[in-house]
Amino acid sequence: QLQLTESGGGSVLAGESLTLSCAASGTAFGINSMGWLRQSPGKTREMVAMVGGGAARYANSVKGRFTITRSLETMTVDLQMNNLKPEDIAVYYCKISTVNGGGTWGPGTQVTVSS
Repeated sequence: QLQLTESGGGSVLAGESLTLSCAASGTAFGINSMGWLRQSPGKTREMVAMVGGGAARYANSVKGRFTITRSLETMTVDLQMNNLKPEDIAVYYCKISTVNGGGTWGPGTQVTVSS
């Protein structure tokens, strides 16, 4: 069974950068995708960036500012976030999905951006 540990959240000023890191421990078979989602207060959880099948997908709101990188060897997935904006404020969750439809979530890490 997988466990995910997130790190790198924090408080920054608008225009600054943060890197979120997610490390998986345990055993995983048939990983389909790895990535990040976020949930802002009063909003539903949304996809931020995912990588699977050799391709990365980004939410339109973060394209050109965020970059996702993944290593299947080390079972890590990072999210480099540049030019952060107040609208990026959210709890960010790491998620790994498997081909059988299962998914494992991290506990979440808070990102706060002050203008």
